[in-house]
Amino acid sequence: MSWDPVWEKVFSSQQWGKYPGEDLIRFVARNFYKAEDRSVIRILEIGCGPGANLWYMAREGFKVYGIDGSSSAVTQAQQYLNASVPGWEGEVIKGDIINQPYQDGWFDAIIDNEAGSCNSYENALLIYKEAHRVLKPGGKIFIRTFAEGSWGEGTGERLAPDAWSCSQGPLAGKGYSRFTKQSQIPELLAGFEIESIEKLDRTMDDMKQVVSEWLVNGVKK
Repeated sequence: MSWDPVWEKVFSSQQWGKYPGEDLIRFVARNFYKAEDRSVIRILEIGCGPGANLWYMAREGFKVYGIDGSSSAVTQAQQYLNASVPGWEGEVIKGDIINQPYQDGWFDAIIDNEAGSCNSYENALLIYKEAHRVLKPGGKIFIRTFAEGSWGEGTGERLAPDAWSCSQGPLAGKGYSRFTKQSQIPELLAGFEIESIEKLDRTMDDMKQVVSEWLVNGVKK
């Protein structure tokens, strides 16, 4: 199972963001805004949480799908979409992102906004293998994942060579947190052509700390 139960507690006990990140918007706009009929474009977010990204994509006219292991997150995402985007098309389900219920080649794009970073390296390999399966040939993938050296790495309990139960930073109290090395990205995305890798750094704690994330765009070969 590719999901840490700590996220049920997180989603059920605190308010989460309602708006997507700029980099995701840029990815969707660049790849799909010029589609003749947006309603036939199917986009899946793995580890969708309460649905901020799904909300944005549904408002833009795309058919949206979300899968998450948290019942609270799924309920919140469904309610957010129903209230804010009447008539939206797609579905949000509780499930395992390693074993998705979708047929081969079903989606035009897949979004991973930090879901992979909440899993072991071994599980992440399976997550992206499954993403490859359900994507159409030529389908796109967007990944945002915490990078090595980010605030939180090396704090708390070490769970694996690159993973911690962090005691500091934005991942404190968020369970299993893995920090990806750039050299690991090609193996994680076996079967994809990597179109771009960018690094997003932002300071926190009055510029005393730096949070680092990889932004990866790929296409299914």
